[in-house]
Amino acid sequence: MLILAIVLAAVGACCLAAAACLQHGAVHRSATEPVLRLPAVLTILRTPAWYVGNGLVVLGSGLHIIALTLAPLAVVQPIGMIALVLTAVLSGIALTRSVVAAMALSVTGIAALTVCAALGTGTVVPAPDVAAAHWALPAAAALALGARFAKGRTRCLLLAVAAAVLFGFTSALVRAAAVAPIAPELVAVVIAEAAAAALAGAWLVHQAYAAGPAATVVGALTVVDPLVAVLIGAFAYGETGTGTLAAMVVPALAAVAGLAVLARVLPPRDPAAPARERRPEGPLRIALTADTYWPDVNGAANFAHRLATGLAERGHDVHVVCPSTTASGLTETVGGVTVHRIGSTGTPFHPDFRFCWPWRADKAVPALLDAIAPDVVHTQAHFIVGRAAVRAATAAGIPVVATNHFMPENLLGFGPLPRWSHRLVAALAWRDLARVYGRATVCTTPTPRAAELLERNGLDRPVMAISCGIDRARYAGDAARPDAPTLLFVGRLEAEKNVHELLEAAALLPQTRVEIVGDGSVRPRLEALAAELGVAERVRFHGFVADRELVQAYQRADVFCMPGTAELQSIATMEAMAAGRPVVAADAMALPHLVRPGRNGWLYPPGDTAEMARCIAAVIADESTLAAMGRASLDLIASHDLESTLAEYERVYLDIAAVPAPSVRNAAVAR
Repeated sequence: MLILAIVLAAVGACCLAAAACLQHGAVHRSATEPVLRLPAVLTILRTPAWYVGNGLVVLGSGLHIIALTLAPLAVVQPIGMIALVLTAVLSGIALTRSVVAAMALSVTGIAALTVCAALGTGTVVPAPDVAAAHWALPAAAALALGARFAKGRTRCLLLAVAAAVLFGFTSALVRAAAVAPIAPELVAVVIAEAAAAALAGAWLVHQAYAAGPAATVVGALTVVDPLVAVLIGAFAYGETGTGTLAAMVVPALAAVAGLAVLARVLPPRDPAAPARERRPEGPLRIALTADTYWPDVNGAANFAHRLATGLAERGHDVHVVCPSTTASGLTETVGGVTVHRIGSTGTPFHPDFRFCWPWRADKAVPALLDAIAPDVVHTQAHFIVGRAAVRAATAAGIPVVATNHFMPENLLGFGPLPRWSHRLVAALAWRDLARVYGRATVCTTPTPRAAELLERNGLDRPVMAISCGIDRARYAGDAARPDAPTLLFVGRLEAEKNVHELLEAAALLPQTRVEIVGDGSVRPRLEALAAELGVAERVRFHGFVADRELVQAYQRADVFCMPGTAELQSIATMEAMAAGRPVVAADAMALPHLVRPGRNGWLYPPGDTAEMARCIAAVIADESTLAAMGRASLDLIASHDLESTLAEYERVYLDIAAVPAPSVRNAAVAR
């Protein structure tokens, strides 16, 4: 009988998994908000798939009831865990490492629970204490009440757990009515109570479907339902001895931990679930969140500024949430973009980098997003502001685009950490990024090489490569060039840029001049090195310059040099190419995506300054080579035009932006 009960329970679980997917789809076709209301219910009642799902629920429940008459609660209930795996597969969610690990943890825990139950469970006592099982009712009510004040994943999970408690209670009542010698006059009462609890649980399940993915709901049902039944069977029915119950503690905790992880890593909606009504094409309300933004001078800040202003010029309502340049917060409109600045503080490691305290960002960012009510949130970093934005947006069901400009090597040089710790710190930093960005709807990065880097460092989802883009027209033209061939570097003067290699190469090319635009912590060392190498009179450190002066620097240069080894795309190299300049760059990270050896420049092994000098010499050997490589740079950079980047992000936004529910939108937009 035990084997037959297990088989019936397994088939019933398969029916319930299929039913969950059908019912979840019906709810999401009908509900435009994470709360199921009467108009949506009426629409659901006209959906054939919902009735098919109900039929499968009846069939699965019938098989489950039969199984309960053949074997104890603690054996039958845990088998429903099969439904979780099937639901995940049928609903089409991405089986990332985090999702698989969470399901494996829960399935293993429930499987171990089943083994313990099968080995140590006895028969029902002559007179089960049905009244003692009623602790489940106030527990379910408390969970449902908590869900009323929750949002996003938390609301979905609380509703599903409340339903699971009721279903576990229902199974316990069915078990008592079917096989226990209770008073005949109480059988009808027990059955009626079981039916009422099942109906209430079904209503809560549908509310959970409206608030989140089917796999989260089924996960809660298949973990919490058997745990409740096991507890009732042990303490009210006397089915399980103390020793067996103690052995069940560890697997039960493992199952619950797996459920908690699953609820956290699953997206707010199943990708295969029918989409809500799509937002009509036209102006979008976009919230860009960044931990560094104009007037900061770095690649991420420059990109965010260009993206924001470009989207605003295309007619979108663009808001930027970022750290302030002072300790006070403010909101201002710059270039058609509404910029919400959160009070920040400086750091001792870099004179221009500021950050918001986490508790300040955690309070300000959700409030701003609630006021802005964006169609999509596009974060530029996983640090303090970006982290708060991802958390707040996903909790509110707002789709998130997450773009990565980060490499640990770009920051490690600013801190006091010893070099031997850098590899460990970098690994932890990548893991943290993957954890935050793993919750986004879409992840992007500037180049295919950068996308590979993210996936190799733990981001278990595909990453789109979308160029940062460049305004090519801005850099067109020529300026008067010096008599001597001029080598140019533009960027932050920090350790990972390896500007010392350019100075060492220039020492091997006595006929050349070097211009360095930018500033940073290693500038004093570079100036000292230039004097030591005897090239100080041929090297000019410009520091930060105005935009027009930067364009002129590109236009009067003969060759642009980029020795950096931590470039996810290198905006400066793209700007030089837009000015029609050949490029000599380190063969590292994303630079090979820009430089075609022998066509628009050369790549050299990082650190090999002699080879760098040879490559520069080959480019400046004659005017025809310079001109041909300059034209090739113009041709190659055409595919990175800023308008193409803006159009690509518009397509991404429109693809994922659903019309938000009226109840969660706020008509007041922060200005």
